[in-house]
Amino acid sequence: MNIIIPMAGMGKRMRPHTLTTAKPLISVAGKPIVQRLVEDILETSNEKVEEIAFIIGPSFGKAVEDHLLSVAAALGAQGRICYQEQPLGTAHAILCASDSLKGNVFIAFADTLFDAHFSIDKNKDAIVWTQKVADPSAFGVVKLNDAGEIMAFVEKPKEFVSDLAIIGVYYFKDGEGLKKQLQRLIDEDIKLKGEYQITDAMDHMLQNGIKFYTDQVDEWLDCGNKEATIYTNQRILEIKKDKENLSTYTASVENSVIIQPCFLAEGVSVKNSVIGPHVSLEKGALVVNSHISNSIIGTNSIVKNANLSNSMLGKEVNYSEKPRELSLGDYSTQL
Repeated sequence: MNIIIPMAGMGKRMRPHTLTTAKPLISVAGKPIVQRLVEDILETSNEKVEEIAFIIGPSFGKAVEDHLLSVAAALGAQGRICYQEQPLGTAHAILCASDSLKGNVFIAFADTLFDAHFSIDKNKDAIVWTQKVADPSAFGVVKLNDAGEIMAFVEKPKEFVSDLAIIGVYYFKDGEGLKKQLQRLIDEDIKLKGEYQITDAMDHMLQNGIKFYTDQVDEWLDCGNKEATIYTNQRILEIKKDKENLSTYTASVENSVIIQPCFLAEGVSVKNSVIGPHVSLEKGALVVNSHISNSIIGTNSIVKNANLSNSMLGKEVNYSEKPRELSLGDYSTQL
């Protein structure tokens, strides 16, 4: 099986964090988003992966490419770097990895993490993973027939047709067949809002007898903006706290309290502080005289005299709040 990870987007909703770091390489609970995604696919699918194709922008740089290739190698797969020169839609992005569109193919967009326990039924033509949502009008959804097969893909329905939202994770039994359908969109210039969309290719496959099925994830985690990424960090820490043994760390902790679950990377130093719950301190971070909860602090960042919650600091940040002296009389209120 080959895995294809489209990740060429600029991550504008994650700025300023994506000005110097590609969004899929932002860390949650100590690992880049894309690394967690690939690891979870391999862990949940129990399939032998031959190749992992990463579709990136041409400006990402050699360091990013080398890191992605090392992620694939660590998982026993051949890494392949593919380029999407222009943001022309999901179908166009996947087609940029045309050499990997062969045999069994698993596709997952890199701003999506999930908690799931599933096995891929290779006898099925195609599988689209979904999650039930309270407001399906904001998503693309699938409509099922009585046999549990997908009978339609509906984009942001104004009237209720289904509450099964498409999360951006797909399996195709015939990668070559998918490639032909994607190429057809380009050749015939079939676009939706100016972009080539994978749902248009899947619609045509449905009409030509390909049977689509759905499987549901236990939890769908988005990393599309700062708030969503902090929440995802919180959930990953909860989900992985035992499996990744997060309570054990080599960080230097002096006169401080760590409220689990947290991730403390190698080289972290914490002094006279309260950390947690749901805090990730990346490699080399220094925290002094501070209280931090539900936050991500980037590599080699320094935080002093701070009270932070629901916060996200990038790499090499130096943040300090000035200590204050107060003298408040009886019945005072300070806001």
